[in-house]
Amino acid sequence: MADEKKKANRPVPRVDEESRPFWEACARHELYVQKCRTCGTVFYYPRAFCPEDMSQDFEWLRCSGRGTVYTFTITRQNQSAGFRNKVPYVMAYVELEEGVRMLTNIVDCDPESVTIGMPVEVTFEDVTPEVSVPLFKPATE
Repeated sequence: MADEKKKANRPVPRVDEESRPFWEACARHELYVQKCRTCGTVFYYPRAFCPEDMSQDFEWLRCSGRGTVYTFTITRQNQSAGFRNKVPYVMAYVELEEGVRMLTNIVDCDPESVTIGMPVEVTFEDVTPEVSVPLFKPATE
């Protein structure tokens, strides 16, 4: 994996035991979040317990991949490796149909055309053969 990180065109997320099912699903171009079996809370980012009741009894819920832009910013300067060649880019919180918000990038559109409430759908960037990052693009009806 270390050699793959060097070849990646952006930083590669650290995969650990809590997040492994999420990243394995992303590698298949599927988006999953967690749902507590005790209280029904749907949550994202991956973790070992429900943030509502601390239960460790949860399941992985496949998402529709659809949502809306909750808030965003256009990044015009970033000298970090893997990002300096992508400016300007849109960093946004997307509210998924399942009710959770995900920090991500909006791609495949002019950054100036992004608006709050804009319908979006998931797409994936294959960073390495093992890691794909979920991004969002304007929804196609």
